[in-house]
Amino acid sequence: MQLTKYNHIPLVSVQDSPLAEEGSQFIIHLANLKEIDWEGIASPHRHDGYTIDILLKGSVTQYIDFEKHTIHAPALIMLEPDQIHQHDRSADAEVLAMYFTRDFLITETLGVLSCWQCTFKDSILHLEEHQLQELLSFARILLHEYRGDRPRKEAIIRNILSAFIIACGRIARPGREEYRTEHYGGNALGVQFKILVDEHFRDKVQVSEYAEMLHVTPGHLNDTVKNTIGRSAKQVIDAKRIMEAKRLLFWQKHSVKQIAGELNFDDDAYFSRFFKKHTGQTPALFQKSIREKYN
Repeated sequence: MQLTKYNHIPLVSVQDSPLAEEGSQFIIHLANLKEIDWEGIASPHRHDGYTIDILLKGSVTQYIDFEKHTIHAPALIMLEPDQIHQHDRSADAEVLAMYFTRDFLITETLGVLSCWQCTFKDSILHLEEHQLQELLSFARILLHEYRGDRPRKEAIIRNILSAFIIACGRIARPGREEYRTEHYGGNALGVQFKILVDEHFRDKVQVSEYAEMLHVTPGHLNDTVKNTIGRSAKQVIDAKRIMEAKRLLFWQKHSVKQIAGELNFDDDAYFSRFFKKHTGQTPALFQKSIREKYN
């Protein structure tokens, strides 16, 4: 698998898939990776929504953000919006792939998405046979509904997908109270904050800016986020900026100064201090070491 550096990482939408109907917010299909005819799939790219792949047969090598993974079936591969990844098109692997937009579940199951984001901090989940069969019981219903044209099709897909995600969380974190959806259901403010950070972290870096957008005080927002997510609001913002910096340092051909500008730091010296404070390395050293690891 040839790792490729890009000046700009393409953002892939559900509508870019040849399988998508006009206005689609959800896709599910069964395919061999060699047969997927989706332009750019073997190049570094992001999705603007969520991806869940059930690896049924074979194995695949895949870069996710700045880590290389060799994954053997059966396994679950989960990607959040904006994660940079690159597939190995030579892999002889059978995959049941699902893709849905940020908004697809928001209206009915906002808490489930938050639970899923927090549960699947790691993108790869290896499955026991009974766990695979549990997930496939939901996936088969999703596939059947998606291929059909019966009344209330989308409502059924939303609800089964919600159940599927909860089942994934139950497998990933068995018995963990804090990952149950009820933990988030009564605290939409923390969920709304995380969604806003994902959208605006490049240009809004102060807690007060998000508090103003959410019509609450910074102190109330910070207390709520701590109770909901387990970190302060500022820690959530900083972690998002650091993750994006690592992605760009690994994948882009741009210099540290250019990446600092892309992330709206005042100058590259401040960016370097910020990055080292949070990672223990300078941006240049991180870029050099992570690229040497895979080249």
